[in-house]
Parts: sequence; structure tokens; C-alpha cells
Amino acid sequence: MLVRVVLLGAGAITALFVARDAPNFDVIEGMVGIAIIATLVFAMVLLGRRR
Repeated sequence: MLVRVVLLGAGAITALFVARDAPNFDVIEGMVGIAIIATLVFAMVLLGRRR
């Protein structure tokens, strides 16, 4: 479920910069998804340090 939500957001962000029918859309969508997950993990680490 979490992966589906992340890829939904990644698809929306990727569509702003790359056409959906581009041959590398899936690759870029995956890269944006990984960047979203990395950002979320980084934010959780920073919030965990504050406590």
C-alpha cells in the first residue's frame, strides 16, 4: 500500500517534467520514488534526533 502511494506521487511529479509516453518514464518515475522515500527517511531521522 505504501509503495502504491509513493509511486502515485512519483508519477504525478514525474509527469510535470517528462511526457508519460516517453520511453524512459518508468525509470524516471522509479528514481523520483526512491528520492521521495529517501527524503521521508531523512526527515524521520532528523525528527528522531530532536527528541
